[in-house]
Amino acid sequence: MIDWNALSDEDFRAEARTFFEGEYPANLKFLPHRPLWAEIRDWHKKLHARGWVAPAWPAEHDGMGLSASKLLIFYEEQQRSGVTRGRDMGVQMVGPLIIKFGTEEQKAYWLPRILSCEDIWCQGYSEPNAGSDLAGLRTSAVIDGNDFVINGQKIWTTMAHDATHMFMLVRTDPNAPKRQEGISFVLLDMDQPGVTVRPIRTLAGEDEFCEVFFDDARTPRTNLVGELNKGWTMAKALLSFERIFIGSPSLAQNALVQLETLARGRGCFADPHFRDRFAQLALDVEDHAALYARFADQVKRGETLGPDVSMLKIWVTETFQRISELMIEAAGPDGAALGPLQVGNYSVDVLASFYKARPTTIYGGSNEIQRNILSKTVLGLPS
Repeated sequence: MIDWNALSDEDFRAEARTFFEGEYPANLKFLPHRPLWAEIRDWHKKLHARGWVAPAWPAEHDGMGLSASKLLIFYEEQQRSGVTRGRDMGVQMVGPLIIKFGTEEQKAYWLPRILSCEDIWCQGYSEPNAGSDLAGLRTSAVIDGNDFVINGQKIWTTMAHDATHMFMLVRTDPNAPKRQEGISFVLLDMDQPGVTVRPIRTLAGEDEFCEVFFDDARTPRTNLVGELNKGWTMAKALLSFERIFIGSPSLAQNALVQLETLARGRGCFADPHFRDRFAQLALDVEDHAALYARFADQVKRGETLGPDVSMLKIWVTETFQRISELMIEAAGPDGAALGPLQVGNYSVDVLASFYKARPTTIYGGSNEIQRNILSKTVLGLPS
């Protein structure tokens, strides 16, 4: 097994760039939608054969074991090459929790199946009345012999219709004194009576989100990860690297490149007012990249990120929205056209970018919640 950390950062970046540029299928680059497993199966097999499915996992569990600096480089090069996010919730979310909190039996059974994508995972967190206020969840899991019996509903469950399993937060003690207590983290087989999945059509016409209903669904008690009623600790553990990766500048950078391509093809830069607006957006993107680099350096030094990292998510998602809005204007009458617009040798899907930008300020903790975090914990303002 190769020790990738033995390479210099420059050599590892070159290795990753060469691989992603040379091996990632051109038809999958910068997809405007989340792909189904069938669309990316071959790419995943290629990653699996190379041992690059789980860059953050330790080598003892067949991961790449990358250091923090190498991990940032890995994701940066993926984003630069247009590598779409695949069916990675098993690798990115539930796998690390099983490694940290699971039993030896759970590790031996689940981890290889996650790496091979024999099991495809979705996340059962949000509920109709428990989104940003996740601690208000009401989906219950009652012990019945060797099983948990689960009743309730989850919503905005990404790609649930294309998943075989769900990791989920359930309420196992409705009488706990605090809402964050009495919540457990369990694994569930989706292919069983009592589990109903209904896709939700988005503005872009995609079935990316779903609502999932549980009517006496069952899962073995051995599928409890961590301690009973201690699932809130598990939920918070998932935020470790997500807080910086969700604020990556690539979201706005890629959109800015598309805007520039479209604007040059449409002659928009002849308009001084357009040039001013484009320059302002370009400076916002550069400023955000500089801020991201500061937080990335903290990660590389092994430091714990503070609550001020919430600035990244706010900045990049709102900049992305402004870029997508100017892209609509630059397209003129074609701004409402479905599908990609041909601009010279390039194609730009204007409406897809606009639709994609709408929910970015909501997912991963809405920007309103992020501003509350900043106001209370960074600025010390009263509630």
